[in-house]
Amino acid sequence: MKLKNITAALALVFVYSIAGASGNHPGGHADANAIGQPGKPENVNRTITITMFDSMRYSPATISVKQGETIRFVVKNSGKINHEMVLGTEKELQEHYEVMKKNPEMEHEDDNMITVQPGKSGELIWRFTKTGKVGFACLMPGHYDAGMKGVVTVKTTAGKGTEHPTRAH
Repeated sequence: MKLKNITAALALVFVYSIAGASGNHPGGHADANAIGQPGKPENVNRTITITMFDSMRYSPATISVKQGETIRFVVKNSGKINHEMVLGTEKELQEHYEVMKKNPEMEHEDDNMITVQPGKSGELIWRFTKTGKVGFACLMPGHYDAGMKGVVTVKTTAGKGTEHPTRAH
């Protein structure tokens, strides 16, 4: 029994060391450029508040931004359990969720994600560089399957100088 536990622990260490050495883990965030890039506080165009609920929903769950915009997401957890907001392509979110289901205690925080404790708030700043759809989801085991996901639609910028002043949603 003890040997089985040691073998399992060594296998996990091996897998995570390979993932860490490559700068990515299965379902991770290797291609952040597909969804944009981390934003800088001094370049924020707008602030959008997103509230997370224990009913496994975000409000709002659909957001529209312009290509090139840097958004400050103020992410509030109104529930009694941990929630997170992870930005990614649908494929990346699904792959990462499968990893999280197998390793529910895995903790990490990257530029494209934030985990928020019950009753707390956090911020995520992201620059949307490409048009299209960027998903966001809570990858805590069970939350994604329950529908805790949303989408950011990135629209083409009509031209320079069309930025809107910072405003809260």
